[in-house]
Amino acid sequence: MIHLPAKEMVVFLAGACLYAGAAVMAAVQLRSRKETVTRWIVGLVCGAVCLDCAVLVSRAVSIQAVPLTGLFESMLVLTIVLGLLYVLMSFGMTQVWFSAVMIWPMLGLTGLAALVAQPATVPAKMAVTPWMVFHAVSMLLGSSAMIFSTAAASLYLLSDYMLKRKQVMSVLGRVPNIEWLRHANKRGLITCLVGMTMGLVSGIGLAVVASASMGMGWIDWVKDPKIVLIAATWCLLIIILSWHTFAGLSDKSMAYATVVMLFLVIFAVVGVTLFCGTQHVFT
Repeated sequence: MIHLPAKEMVVFLAGACLYAGAAVMAAVQLRSRKETVTRWIVGLVCGAVCLDCAVLVSRAVSIQAVPLTGLFESMLVLTIVLGLLYVLMSFGMTQVWFSAVMIWPMLGLTGLAALVAQPATVPAKMAVTPWMVFHAVSMLLGSSAMIFSTAAASLYLLSDYMLKRKQVMSVLGRVPNIEWLRHANKRGLITCLVGMTMGLVSGIGLAVVASASMGMGWIDWVKDPKIVLIAATWCLLIIILSWHTFAGLSDKSMAYATVVMLFLVIFAVVGVTLFCGTQHVFT
């Protein structure tokens, strides 16, 4: 993050502070049980989303392209999508635990964005093609759906834990309806599968076009750790959804599997870049 231009760093840190403030207020809300705190949380998230958008607009102007090719930009877009989703859903979902499980991932994504932050770089020629934009948007859709699905799965597991211990009053009015959470988990996974499928198909098309210009063969792409992990998550998604639909996998097991898959996605996107290295670079 220290390598960011001064203006970008100030705006990004201001947004991070707003997310941190929202996370603190969400924690306070859990203790006070006052749903009125939600309006303040929504206001802080709206401000943070606007600041993240300002960073992306600044980068778009500087590189004269859609800012989706860098990992830092992708993390910002993910945070913005989650923020907008929370703001829209907060009008109908006033339970205190819903705010908490939506805010904390935003703060986590902001922290990950700080780890991978780099100055804006000019995208490669193929990165400004419609195929690349479609690929990036599809994978971002899949990642956003996975994070939302994990939030729903976490609340489902929390509700199940409390109800089994007869802590009914800890659930009523504080956690969304358990049936809604069950459906939200599965629908989020289905949306993730659709987004990842479109991303993988468009990625194969990009690999065909880029292989010649980058001097890479199919073996180089297939053994790239980021691609391997994303493909493994995609296969696991198909297995879990098929197992739940046709073979009776329990909702609780699917919720646990959702949490595991999120960690796979996070490591594929951020961990591989930081620790393993990847050829999946378009700048």
